[in-house]
Parts: sequence; C-alpha cells; structure tokens
Amino acid sequence: MADVAARAGVSRALVSIVFRNQPGASQETRDRVLQVADEIGYRPDSAARLLARGRSRALGVLFTVHQTFHADLVEGIYAQAEHHGYDVLLSATAQGRSEAKAVEALLSHRCEAVILLGADATTADLDVLGQRTVAVSVSRRMPGSLIDFVHSAEGKGVRQAMDHLVGEGHRRIVHIDGGRGPGSAERRRAYRAAMRRHGLEAEIRVIPGNHTEESGIEAGRLLVAERDAGEPLPTAVLAANDRCAMGLMMALARSGVEVPKEVSVIGYDDSHLSHLMPVGLTTVRQDAGLMAEHAVGFAVRRLENKTLEPQEAVIDPKLVIRDTSGPPREV
Repeated sequence: MADVAARAGVSRALVSIVFRNQPGASQETRDRVLQVADEIGYRPDSAARLLARGRSRALGVLFTVHQTFHADLVEGIYAQAEHHGYDVLLSATAQGRSEAKAVEALLSHRCEAVILLGADATTADLDVLGQRTVAVSVSRRMPGSLIDFVHSAEGKGVRQAMDHLVGEGHRRIVHIDGGRGPGSAERRRAYRAAMRRHGLEAEIRVIPGNHTEESGIEAGRLLVAERDAGEPLPTAVLAANDRCAMGLMMALARSGVEVPKEVSVIGYDDSHLSHLMPVGLTTVRQDAGLMAEHAVGFAVRRLENKTLEPQEAVIDPKLVIRDTSGPPREV
C-alpha cells in the first residue's frame, strides 16, 4: 500500500479508503490509485485483513471430484455464500485423499464452518467435528448426530418413480443399489416397500452397486449375460443415481438393447449431465439450489448463534419424466 501511495502521490490512508471502498476519495483519485495498483501488480489481502479482525468469513465445502450432483450443489453454495457475505473454499475427496484429510485442509485455512457433501463419516466422527467447528451435512442424514442436516425425502422420490413405472405397466422392475452412497439405504428400502405395495414382492431384485458409471456398466453387462443365457430382461431399472443410470444405458446400447423400448431406465438427482445426453434421462430431481440455500443458511445461523439446537431440512424431490421411460414392450 505504501508503494501504491508513493506512486499515485496520495497518502497511505487514502489508498486504504479506496481499497475498502469507503467514502473520502474522489472518483479521479480512486481511478488513479486502482490504475497504479494494477500496474505494479498489487492486490489487497482480504484474507489477512479479515483474520486480523478475528474472522475469516470463509465456508469450507467438502465434495467428491467425480460426483456431478456435487458440482450442482457447489454452484448453489457459492451464490448463497456471496449473498451472506462469505467466501467459499473447496476441498475434495479423491483416490488417496481421505475425507479426514480434506476436512483438515479446510480447517487449517481457518474456515469458520464446514459443509459436507455426501460425507461418509460415522455419527461419532460428525459429532467430534461438530464440537470443533460449525458443520452441516448435505445429502447424508445420520440420526442422532449433533450437527445440522439437509437432505432429500428419498423415500418420496423413489415412490414417485415406482408409481410411474407401475402405472406404465411394468412388473419386472430391478433396482441397482447405491452401496454406501448418500441416500442409498433409504432408496433401497423405498424400492422394496413400493414393490410390496404394488403386489410385486416376487419380482423384487436389488443388484449391488454404487454411485458411479462403472456400477451401471457392470449391472448392464450382468443383465445382458442373463438374457443371453435365456433369462428375460427386466422391463425397467431404477438406478442408484444419474451416473449409474448413464453407465447402465451405455452397456445396454453396446449390446443392442433399446431404451426405453426394451428397458426403461430411471436415475436419481437430475444432475446437469442428465440434460446433456442425446436421450433425456427420466430421473428424480433433487433441488440443488434449495439444498444449498438451507446448508449455507444453517451454517451462517450457527455462526451467529452457536447455542442453536441441531437443525434439519428435508427437501421434497420431484420425478422428471423424459425419454428413457415408457410402457414395456409387451403392453
């Protein structure tokens, strides 16, 4: 700042006024100061200024690199954080980088709160984190934990998907499981319950999987191999999420199986990739923007009043019918 002041021919106090966008400097002076700063490559260190006041005003976000729905959530979190006057720092889990390491990186950068997207932590781990800092879990609900939660009403979304398929005439409906992915246990239970409710208990089948394209590809190969061995294909598949649904459709297409003519496919999330496919994916929409709004709102309220009781927001999902679902061939 002293260098900028000397070159612009003004006091350091006036330079400070300009960079803090405070009244007290003419527009001509502001323009000259900013031009000089740009010429010498000076940028105000806002992080240092906030830390000097005892605040970082930064929200840390833990996410998974390849989860497309996390990208949608992050986009919403940025907008909400800016609205509340906070910055966002990201830290990803990936192969060889654990959740614990990703969270520690956020805390080491003085994030005031941590928003966890689909975290795999135990209730005990979340409680320990909640004692260290303000924490919000998005997508994964851990009953009994002391931190805040934002998640979709998973069972309601699955019921909508199953009612749609049964209404189209499907009976042989398979579910590709999401393993330990967020919401998977609830979706699995809701699928079984829906099949029983529609009198299709004998047709219940859950194929082990996870929230990746590879999982869908493997499930597709299994179903095609069974067809080649004489077993009929299911007429519909409810996939663990959109990525799994995309992998499934890739495997079916490579084997000449037409979607939805031979097999209807439904995903979950309505991530942005579901809109980019040549064939629009029928999927259960989770409102990423609304989930982000609640997550940031919970964190900010906790920071302002740390005596708040744990909060929970349950977002209603909505089935979005596109091109990958329809009546079964024999109807």
